[in-house]
Amino acid sequence: MERRLSSFEEFWPYYVAQHAHPANRALHFVGTSLVLAIVAAVVTLGTPLWLVLVPLAGYGPVWIGHLFVEKNRPASLKYPLWSLRGDFRMYRLMWMAQMEPELARARSLYAAEA
Repeated sequence: MERRLSSFEEFWPYYVAQHAHPANRALHFVGTSLVLAIVAAVVTLGTPLWLVLVPLAGYGPVWIGHLFVEKNRPASLKYPLWSLRGDFRMYRLMWMAQMEPELARARSLYAAEA
């Protein structure tokens, strides 16, 4: 039986290990960018109906990345709020070109699962 993670900081390396493939991370980046663009459009243009696009824009690229590229199950199925937080943390680190140390740490902790 798989052990349940008990904090976000414990979850984070697991989350990163589930996003080892660069194409999967790129699809997450696209999805998060689309969500942020839709929210910005809603705020600036006053078009709240566009919010119905957020789940498709956010989860569409993510599910493609996990199912067809990474070939694993999204962590959001088991840890939905921590996964959302992880998405935004990964997004920020990718913008800052600082994901490599996180990937190295995740690989060392989850080498058997990679």
